Amino acid sequence: MDPYVAQVAVVVIGYDDAAHVTDAVRSALDQGPAVREVVAVDDCSTDGSADLLARLADSEPRLRVIRLPVNSGGCGTPRNTGIDAVTAPYVMFLDSDDVLPPGAVDALLTAAAGAGADVAGGLCVRRELPSGREVPWEPDLYAAPAVVERPAQRQRLVHDTLCVNKLYATAFLREHRIRFPEGRFPYEDFVFTARLWAASPRVALVPDRVYVWHVRRSARRLSISLDRADIDNWRARTHACRTAYDILLGAGHKRLAREARAKFLDHELRMYVRELRLHEEDYRRQWWTHTRGVLAEYDAADWARDPVAPGRLIGRVVLMSPEPRDLPRLAELAARPARLCPPYARASDGSPCWSEDLPAVGLEALLTRPVRLLPLAVDAELRPRVRGTRMRLRLHELYGRVARADPESVEVEWRHREGSGAAVRRTVPLRPSHRDTWVAETTVRPARLARLGAGTWDLHLRVRFRDGTSRATTAHALTGPGLLRRSAVPSLRHGLVLIRPYATNSGSLALRIAPGLPGAASVLRGRLWRLLH
Repeated sequence: MDPYVAQVAVVVIGYDDAAHVTDAVRSALDQGPAVREVVAVDDCSTDGSADLLARLADSEPRLRVIRLPVNSGGCGTPRNTGIDAVTAPYVMFLDSDDVLPPGAVDALLTAAAGAGADVAGGLCVRRELPSGREVPWEPDLYAAPAVVERPAQRQRLVHDTLCVNKLYATAFLREHRIRFPEGRFPYEDFVFTARLWAASPRVALVPDRVYVWHVRRSARRLSISLDRADIDNWRARTHACRTAYDILLGAGHKRLAREARAKFLDHELRMYVRELRLHEEDYRRQWWTHTRGVLAEYDAADWARDPVAPGRLIGRVVLMSPEPRDLPRLAELAARPARLCPPYARASDGSPCWSEDLPAVGLEALLTRPVRLLPLAVDAELRPRVRGTRMRLRLHELYGRVARADPESVEVEWRHREGSGAAVRRTVPLRPSHRDTWVAETTVRPARLARLGAGTWDLHLRVRFRDGTSRATTAHALTGPGLLRRSAVPSLRHGLVLIRPYATNSGSLALRIAPGLPGAASVLRGRLWRLLH
């Protein structure tokens, strides 16, 4: 008998998700004979979800349905109920609005059993719906098969706070009492994974896709990770991060605890800063005050490692400023890759600093940072023309580092956002200009982009230097009279192509392309939806 057969339980949790829960359960059952049981825990739904599951269980002996008598208000209690109920040696978790891709269980089970691992993890992809665009989660961590004897040997594990892209030895979870916070506790998986890594499991990593995380931004009820309109969401997230840090530190894992703080700066802080200027003033003030309190707990060692890394630099500005400031510039720095936009100030001793009125935030480390990691700032200016839109790029000096590296050219790439893989590239020369800048010019042809696909196109750049090094970046979208203006250009294929330049939350330049009359209608529908929501 194959020792890997019927070894895994999949715990599916859901609340009022009748539209998707059946697909989630079927994706678990379709994993094949390795799945011994699927335990569906319904968190006292009111939309008929439990009835759907009960009918499915009548025809599927591997499916067991547990209905909680009272809604728990969160994801932790139903998952803990599943942990208590399973009988299989291994367990996985699945949310009702997501799916397991084919082969996910086999890949994780083979890795765990082959390595004698307590945990096996694989690649999760965030799939934007309805576009289908997929973004991998922590792809570098799962780039190749690996066995990690204990998490301290691969500190990057702390950055993967998802609980759903992993398979766990059931006995290991029970022995170490690794559970989720009960009741309403947003970001409960931060605490669960911290408890997991604190128990020092042997970990197997695989490059296979093992989880598809569906992102539905237009859903009637947004998920916790998407519903960031209220300040309570940020407070809940920082509380979960603080709790995870305390768990790791309390277990004696000082390096993992410090890595958890680094992850907060690089991920959470940058993500929320990109959106900060979109909120009302009251939210911004509450966010700023709360965040300063969180960052005040950091010690000198937390700031010392790479002090001009984008998250640490943003954190230092927030911590040393009693009031919200420089929000557009901070959003640019929070972009990926980061952009440090002018002005480039110097302190009284001539050393680089954030601004003349904030000299305590020093930028001296930029003077020795590798060119490939510099937060280069490039401005993009669009001017519509009859035959195409003219784009002018301006690369800024950065305390003498750009001039010393001697920029030669810039590769301009328009990349279709919705996952089609389409791209248009062109390399253009950079020439020195006045005021310590370098400029390049090229033409954007909307009709060509429209032939490859309607929708959103993002601008990506790669600045190349004389010694062969390069730096990938994006462009800051310049605004002003005549800039970022809607326009329509003729097209032999479509008759007309509508082009709408805009700045993303981080200030990067992007285009919305809509060919022909159907495209115009699509633009109008999208605009109406944004106005209503």
